[in-house]
Amino acid sequence: MEQQLPQLVTVLTMFLLAAIVVAVGRARGRHGIHAPTMTGPVEFERVLRVHANTLENTVLFLPCLWLCVPYWGAFWPGVIGLVWVLARGWYAVAYGSGGNRGPAFTISIVANAVLLVGALVGVLRAMWILASAA
Repeated sequence: MEQQLPQLVTVLTMFLLAAIVVAVGRARGRHGIHAPTMTGPVEFERVLRVHANTLENTVLFLPCLWLCVPYWGAFWPGVIGLVWVLARGWYAVAYGSGGNRGPAFTISIVANAVLLVGALVGVLRAMWILASAA
């Protein structure tokens, strides 16, 4: 089961993104904002920013998650990934409602940073081992 944790996290990430896309569509309908317009009432712009911010973070998150797995196993990258998904969900709810998104943002950024450093350390360690063996 541990081996499937990163896959589960990836699927949950896709569900999170789908939910945010639906939220943007609903906000467009609720506020009468027709594409390609990207501005409107602050309530609409919050939902749109959640969408953009989450997409931006996902572009960093998924490669880092999957680059960690070969070097650190599936469990810890999967757990950190699960923390990221939960934090981004919290962020979406907090930002969309006008609440304090800071803690959720911080947790997701720290999770991303841990995965990024983990990926870098794993790659450099593997390169060092290969270079030492040659």
